[in-house]
Amino acid sequence: MNTAIAIERCRSFIDCHLQTKNRPPVATHPLQQEPAITISRQTGSGAFVVGEKLAACLQAKDSTATCPWTVMDHQLAEKVLDEHNLPKKFAQFMPEEKLSFVEDMMEEVLGLHPSSWTLARKTMETILHLAQMGHVILVGWGANLITAKMPNVFHVRLVGTLEKRIEHLQKAYNFSARDAAEFVKKTDRGRVRYIKQHFNCDVDDPLAYHMVVNTSRMSFDDTARVIADAALRHFEAYAASFQQEGTVSLTGGK
Repeated sequence: MNTAIAIERCRSFIDCHLQTKNRPPVATHPLQQEPAITISRQTGSGAFVVGEKLAACLQAKDSTATCPWTVMDHQLAEKVLDEHNLPKKFAQFMPEEKLSFVEDMMEEVLGLHPSSWTLARKTMETILHLAQMGHVILVGWGANLITAKMPNVFHVRLVGTLEKRIEHLQKAYNFSARDAAEFVKKTDRGRVRYIKQHFNCDVDDPLAYHMVVNTSRMSFDDTARVIADAALRHFEAYAASFQQEGTVSLTGGK
């Protein structure tokens, strides 16, 4: 992943929404929100690659999008810091990958950074803002749980065999097999702990998602296409529910 390009896309995404903010509203229900997608993932299951391909699929199929579909992954940390005016050095302490609650508490006592709870709350606020803007694919950070009650958001979980995930990390980041295996196990443990600590939920619970995809059995291209098709059907049903409500209201029904 080219970080500079990803950051620039996110800035363009925000700028687009700022520019469209003052445009005349389209004729939709006032409570209807633009579509968004969350991707939860096991480490090495190809979430960012799938996210980029998914954004391209959606952009090609969704002619109504006023702003380009954009993926928010690691650069979300910078967006959080920018939005809440936190010093850049705090980026290294963003909580998703935290493995030790004791270490976190000690760092807080020593005054090294805001508590992970404070940063988690600010991250949640940012995710909600982005989801309300729409046309965004939010990867990680418990975004599916934060936006669980927003009907405009479609939730996906990517999984894969340990062997395939290690293989992907070796190719993507030039890791050795040993380093990739250690990274997968360490990062997955951190994410499980983060979701449990802040949401008291099991990140592997399939009921928290609209769909779970095994990228060990499907290519990243096919995974993106399957998600795009399912998500667009979900968004169409969501939009239709508002149109039906408006029709009933205009005809004097209940």
